[in-house]
Amino acid sequence: MSADDTAPLLDIRDLVVTFGDRTVVDGVSVRVRAGETVALVGESGSGKSLTARAVLGLLPDGAVAAGSIRLGGTEIVGAPDAQLRPLRGARAAMVFQEPQTALNPVQRIGTQLVAALRAHGAIDKARARARAIELLAMVDIPEPEQRIDWYPHQLSGGQKQRVVIALALSGEPDLLIADEPTTALDVTVQAEILELLRDLQRNKGTAILFITHNLGVVAAIADRVVVMRSGRVVETQPVHDLFVKPRDSYTRTLLDAVPALPDSGDGVELVAAEPEPVAEPVLRITDLTVVYRRHRKKFRALHEVSLTVGPREVIGLVGESGSGKSTLGRTALGLVPATAGEVELQGISLRGLGRRELRGLRKHVALVHQDVTASLDPRRTLAESIGEPLLVHRAASGALLRAKVGDLLESVRLPREYADRRPGELSGGQRQRVALARALALAPRLLVADEPTSALDVSVQAQVLELFADLREEYGFACLFISHDLAVVNRVADRVVVLRQGRMVETGPASAVFRRPRAEYTRRLLAAVPAPTPAVRPLALGA
Repeated sequence: MSADDTAPLLDIRDLVVTFGDRTVVDGVSVRVRAGETVALVGESGSGKSLTARAVLGLLPDGAVAAGSIRLGGTEIVGAPDAQLRPLRGARAAMVFQEPQTALNPVQRIGTQLVAALRAHGAIDKARARARAIELLAMVDIPEPEQRIDWYPHQLSGGQKQRVVIALALSGEPDLLIADEPTTALDVTVQAEILELLRDLQRNKGTAILFITHNLGVVAAIADRVVVMRSGRVVETQPVHDLFVKPRDSYTRTLLDAVPALPDSGDGVELVAAEPEPVAEPVLRITDLTVVYRRHRKKFRALHEVSLTVGPREVIGLVGESGSGKSTLGRTALGLVPATAGEVELQGISLRGLGRRELRGLRKHVALVHQDVTASLDPRRTLAESIGEPLLVHRAASGALLRAKVGDLLESVRLPREYADRRPGELSGGQRQRVALARALALAPRLLVADEPTSALDVSVQAQVLELFADLREEYGFACLFISHDLAVVNRVADRVVVLRQGRMVETGPASAVFRRPRAEYTRRLLAAVPAPTPAVRPLALGA
């Protein structure tokens, strides 16, 4: 959409946000016109989310805004809460990054939608419920008449995000502010959410302010892009111009850091052959089946999956939520028992091992969690967190322990002096480095990395992936690398295993699988990936 001379729906001019003496947003100007999608991009700490929250007067305690924000002609900066309250949801509404925390877990989704609808206008419960069903249908929730009475935990991640969008649409806002709405979603669900937002824009003329660090998503949805760094705007351009001819060196750095899938390989003959057999694999899984039993119900998470992981080899596990990726990783670590089949670690079967034998074997394996913030105790110093495996397995103590912690910090490119810091003093990328240091404390033979870069900015992600490659060379570990980001898997993995509903649908060398996928499901996964170019739009999986 071209930037014409019509008055913008949202007009942010010279916005400044301070915390005491610290300026975190400095002179930001952004305009969004009716029916337009403007993307705010930049690294963590660039001021994206604070700028967006200022539009609704929802800055955190201690933050002070100056400058001007006009929403539909109404000045937001300095306005009392009583004046802002009617605007929230009606003129502008927000879609938050994590739907699990945006929804009340003890209320049915219908109850939450009805409450939102009645807050925006005089409407009785019966009409509000009927409208709630319409909203659920609008965001493509299947069987909305039944699912309106479901609780959030009964929905998938993508369905929960759709409900959050329905809540935001309940007041029929002119502007939708979407703060990283697809970061935690699988590539296929992400494509569906992006298509939903595009449909809403076409059908309702809704303007969208889209905050993200994923430049593939930016290419898929944005009309214009505003690049922020350290609280300032460094570049504003139409999306095509920004990708083709970025003006600022920082923008070029962001674009260069985006991992990309290989070309399809048309005209190139590729054979997706299985690798040479490994004499002594670090991990051998044979006909693995895992069945969960809950409330007398059975759920088959994995069905007759077989694979081997050789020394120093990285296997990428890809697939949608519920495909069994994390279950496979946790079963390899001995954290989830096999219902049938065999799991062998360094030639030793995990079946029938007692707690003492399992504990001894676990010295040779390690896990890097998806949510690194939750996996690090905020009350402990980094030295205590990194040194814990060494203490538990009696590998070091005292001065030797302190020296090993320092060595591990340096191995992940952090200063030894960070040992006395706590997780809250670190950035997201630094916390991920600490998680890697802790995982490598006992020099494991097998590392299971569960979505280790999903929450990281593109430039930080590139740094962590480069570090991962260096550590693999230094420590010689094998790895099960679980991710929904196929471009990341292409960058780090030797071989790929594609899972769907607990079954293996395809496996082979990464280059072969991503260039010439044999399974239709794999082809559909690849088609759903948002390419880092605005000329290519992703397809929803059902398209």
